[in-house]
Amino acid sequence: MWVFSPRLPKNAFLIAPRGLYLSRMGGFGWHPDLENPIPWVDDFRSAVDALLEILTPACFPTADFLNLSVVGFSQGAALGYSMALLFPQRVRAVVGLSGFMPDGAEALARNRPLQGKPAFVAHGRQDDLVPVTRARQAVELLEQAGAKVSYCEDDVGHKLSLSCFRGLEAFLAAH
Repeated sequence: MWVFSPRLPKNAFLIAPRGLYLSRMGGFGWHPDLENPIPWVDDFRSAVDALLEILTPACFPTADFLNLSVVGFSQGAALGYSMALLFPQRVRAVVGLSGFMPDGAEALARNRPLQGKPAFVAHGRQDDLVPVTRARQAVELLEQAGAKVSYCEDDVGHKLSLSCFRGLEAFLAAH
């Protein structure tokens, strides 16, 4: 996530924690390795709880946690979506990059917990890790949850294209 730091608004405060769980693909992830290919919202609950424990003025005295924008890439996007749906009062805006909406989110979206909140979703049509259909489903669920969604889709793989990066910059500057 640090690649985004030079392009963030000047008043932004970036916190980019490492995932909690070792991943069989290498590195770390935000949910324990599971048998099913797509995790459920509840599979992210322990990571959401751990993040909320550190996202406090006690840990970061100069941060404004009343205006929390959650940005996540891949599994981090699923974590951000889960956080926004489980604790909408803590999230002002949500951004999902090359990610997916966890299964089970439909039940949370029904109550429109993100009513009027801005969301940005970007995905590559050539993504071989997370199919673009998962991003399109995320857009639908965010809208069902009441969010005002901006969507950028481009002809790239599991990364953010230049045009979507510019869209992200504009979104963050506006919100």
